[in-house]
Amino acid sequence: MTLPRYRDAAAPVADRVRDLLGRMTLAEKVGQVNQRMYGWHAYARAGDGHRLTSAFRAEVAAFDGMGALYGLQRADPWSGVGFADGLDARDGARMAAEVQAYVREHTRLGIPVLLVEEMPHGHQALDGTVLPVNLAVGATWDPELYAEAAAAAGAELRARGAHVALVSALDLVRDPRWGRAEECFGEDPYLAARLTGALVEGARRAGVGVVLKHFAGQGATVGGRNSAATELGVRELHEIHLLAARAGVAAGAAGVMAAYNEFDGLPCAANKYLLTELLRERWGFDGVVMADGTAVDRLVRLTGDPVSAGALALDAGCDLSLWDDCFTRLGEAVERGLVSEAALDAAVARVLTLKFRLGLFEAPVPSAGGESLPLPVLGERLARASVTLLSHEGGVLPLSRAVRRLAVLGPNADCLAQQLGDYTAPQRPGAGITVLDGIRVAAAPGTEVVHARGCALVGDDVSGVPAAVSLAAGSDVAVLVLGGSSARSADTVFDANGAAVTGSGAPSGMTCGEGVDLADLALPAGQRALLEAVAATGTPVVVVLVQGRPHAVPDVTATESAVLSAWYPGPLGGRAVADVLFGVCEPRGRLPVSVPRSAAQLPVFYNAKDHRYRGYVDQPALPRHAFGHGLSYTTVEYGPPRLSAHRVDAGTPHLTCRVTVRNTGPRPAYETVQLYLRRLTGATSWPRVRELRGFTRLTVPPGTEAEAVFTIDGNTLASVDRALHLTVEPGEVLLETGPASDRTQGVRLEITATATDAGGQAPSWGDGLDERH
Repeated sequence: MTLPRYRDAAAPVADRVRDLLGRMTLAEKVGQVNQRMYGWHAYARAGDGHRLTSAFRAEVAAFDGMGALYGLQRADPWSGVGFADGLDARDGARMAAEVQAYVREHTRLGIPVLLVEEMPHGHQALDGTVLPVNLAVGATWDPELYAEAAAAAGAELRARGAHVALVSALDLVRDPRWGRAEECFGEDPYLAARLTGALVEGARRAGVGVVLKHFAGQGATVGGRNSAATELGVRELHEIHLLAARAGVAAGAAGVMAAYNEFDGLPCAANKYLLTELLRERWGFDGVVMADGTAVDRLVRLTGDPVSAGALALDAGCDLSLWDDCFTRLGEAVERGLVSEAALDAAVARVLTLKFRLGLFEAPVPSAGGESLPLPVLGERLARASVTLLSHEGGVLPLSRAVRRLAVLGPNADCLAQQLGDYTAPQRPGAGITVLDGIRVAAAPGTEVVHARGCALVGDDVSGVPAAVSLAAGSDVAVLVLGGSSARSADTVFDANGAAVTGSGAPSGMTCGEGVDLADLALPAGQRALLEAVAATGTPVVVVLVQGRPHAVPDVTATESAVLSAWYPGPLGGRAVADVLFGVCEPRGRLPVSVPRSAAQLPVFYNAKDHRYRGYVDQPALPRHAFGHGLSYTTVEYGPPRLSAHRVDAGTPHLTCRVTVRNTGPRPAYETVQLYLRRLTGATSWPRVRELRGFTRLTVPPGTEAEAVFTIDGNTLASVDRALHLTVEPGEVLLETGPASDRTQGVRLEITATATDAGGQAPSWGDGLDERH
């Protein structure tokens, strides 16, 4: 018997898709673009194992197939899945196999199902390894390390039978009041692009397709309000919010997720300019576009009925829904002439193409890929690399081995859940290492480590402060572990898409996470009172901030003090923090965001338009700590940048920039040398203060020097022209190098005009991203 062409593994993917699409009914096509079911509804506990539910069988029967199944193994308070009824690693792989077997055996064409899972910082499943959150990854400025971790996380996900990972990567922290700041790599498009490329490349090593969230501009919502409107012009969109997406597309992302926010009056899921004209026609993207959860159903407010809403999203460029009912009625939309069957065929073809590319027809349940290191080890390395020393007075760090009594205080000192971040599955009892645990292990033998919570995470109750102050006063050093929490609980109220419902107040214990936006970035009143009272004792104070956004922290008044940010460092973050405190490893983190003095001065991102604003009357306009900032336990000196040429042609720019870094202190220096561009003349649009265009890491032993070398070409010098293309424009720029965005030295470079082409246009550098810096 001759196999159908689509079953021939040796045939080109395009031929297999064409053959399969030609065999499908309208209903079967509609089924392939739907991802309506919550995966945890597909199975139920049965004795010592699990079984497929009647709801799953009915969903398959409705369209004689299933395009994708979201979150088969998701576990968290929103899904209600825990260890009592959920899927661990062994059961997850087995249930994935049962899903595929059922669909193959009970549908006419036997098309496998895309199993889609959340992988925000590790697979969000029972016994899935939890990594530091994206904002911590951004603080490492280490794409190579992150690519390795992404490959290992992808291998873990793949071993459990899944194929597609949903990962936040495209949003930027333009307003730190936004609750999803922890899901961003930072405020800068270049840094986010480098890490997005690393994410996609790492996951592809494990055979996992990545769908990048969220396309586009969601980090620019007004007031830091979740899922709200944006006030973005098209130039701001291109200059700031699309670079990471371009990098992900260039690296081979399997898909992008259309965001909730609207752009130019249309939600992204209905925005044809974004999803078709830009993404597909201009960038040549041939992957899938997935709508965010229930985003298509929200379009009913525009169209007045669900059939038209589904047609609007499909016509705009959405290929795959997420939990929506509107997409299930696309057959009716085609029959009513609201959208063409050709448009549906194009979406189905992209879904099928992804399935063929990922090998589902040959191996619907993939085997585990290998990884260079166990994922927990990589997670701990990320955590160590992310710890950022913000301020240091009096030489209190690293903590001396001679310290005999150490007070560890604060609401985040001994709570594992509060150092994990949002989108985290339940953890087994005893798993992980808190900051208190890490300090107890790292302290010298004979050191007494005392602990008091001092205050609650939120609120103004100060009843525990006196006991904490008493411990601090009798100690050599006080370590205050403050900050926030995205830990969800059984008391958290959720929206239909899983976001926390806050109303006029945050859920109990949550100060960050999806749906948990803040108006005030200051630490809660109880934490501020604890800090002030402990600092007043005269005991040296070290503040460790475990947080998912940059909180506005007051000045520490103690003579000897230090402030570190650990972000949400993951389950082994306590050991990573302790290693930095005791000098086992150096603080290597650099800020991926600017730290404001207060919410009243927002925005404070470093790459604003350069209108030379002088500041407010009552406080400076500059942040407390600038983007790229991070101190170390040694001292370094940067020489001025040196160019191999001071004039280049706009058509063929190529030169090198060198800077010497000397370690003048007693400990090794691990420097992240940063390269910025500042346009002085000749820009199409008003220039920004400066823009990150490269970075590299140097290891410099004490008393020695090393040289950072940057290759400068069109990718480094390009800006968005009037046609919204990346173009090297003639004029004068300043190339700046230094340890942070506010501590740079610059050298001028003249870019001369080049001959125009036959159409009279300056040569375009294209829409790609070169990641050689």
